Amino acid sequence: MVTLQESVGRYGIWSTALRSEDPALRGEIPEAAAELEELGFGAVWLGGSSGVEHAVPLVEATSGLTVATGILSIWQYEAADAAARFLRLDSAHPGRFVLGIGASHAKLAAQYRRPYSAMVDYLDALDTAGVPAGRIVLAALGPKMLELSRDRAGGAHPYLVTPEHTAQARELLGAGPLLAPELKVVLDADPDTARATARGYLAMYLTLPNYTNSFLRLGFTEDDFADGGSDRLIDAVYAWGDDAEIRRRIDAFHTAGADHVALQIVTPGTTPATPGPLPRAEWRRLAEVLA
Repeated sequence: MVTLQESVGRYGIWSTALRSEDPALRGEIPEAAAELEELGFGAVWLGGSSGVEHAVPLVEATSGLTVATGILSIWQYEAADAAARFLRLDSAHPGRFVLGIGASHAKLAAQYRRPYSAMVDYLDALDTAGVPAGRIVLAALGPKMLELSRDRAGGAHPYLVTPEHTAQARELLGAGPLLAPELKVVLDADPDTARATARGYLAMYLTLPNYTNSFLRLGFTEDDFADGGSDRLIDAVYAWGDDAEIRRRIDAFHTAGADHVALQIVTPGTTPATPGPLPRAEWRRLAEVLA
C-alpha cells in the first residue's frame, strides 16, 4: 500500500485559485492541474476553506496527482456531508484525495468556539462515517492540535510556519505521521520589491491570533507584526531571492523534518482575498528550481 508520504511526494503546490468558482477560471483549472502533474509536483493543496467538491475536477483531470483540501473548515462543512463526499471520491479514485481539515479562526467563523473539542467531535463523526484516519490531515499549529494530528489523523499540514516550527512539530509527531508545512514563495531577488510583495499578502494573516500566537511561541515579538511584518518575520516565513536561495529555503524545511512542502506562489498585488490568475509561468519556474 502506498503511504501518505509517498502519495504526496516531496513538493506540492498550495493554491486558492485552483479551487476558484469563477467561470472564467474553472475551465483552466483541469488543464493547469494536468500540467502541475507533468511538472513533477506530487500534490495540490486547495486553499480558501475548500470542500471535497473542489477537488473533483483536479482528480479527474490527472492520473496520479494527489489533491488535498488545505483546509476544509469544520465550521463551514458538516462532517457527515464531507465524509459522504470523501467516500464517493475515494471510491472512484482510490488514494487520490486527502481530507485536510482545520478549525479556522474566530474572525472568520461565527460559530468558532472550543476549537480543540470541536475538532475531536468532527474527527469522531468522520470515523463513524468510515473515513480512514490515515487519509486525514489537520491544520495544526499548537502542541495540542499537533498531538491530535499524531493520534487521530495521518499527519499535519501547518500553514504559515518556519523551519523551527517544523522541527518542533516533527518532535511532537514522531517519525510516522505526515508533516506537510506550507511555504510562500516570491520569485524575486530584489529585497525591497520581494518583501513588499510578501507584506502585501501577509498583512491579513497578522490580524489572526492563531498565527500571531504561533509566532510569539517561536520567539517573535509584537514589533514583528507591525506594518505587514518585520524583515525578520518576512524572511522566516517566505522563500524569496535568486533560484539558489529559494531552493535553500525550501530545503531547510525538509532538513527540519518535513516530509513534503506545499509551496504557494505569491505575486505582486495579490492578497488572500484576491489571489489573481493561475500563476502558471511561476509554477514552471519553480519546477525548474526544484529539478
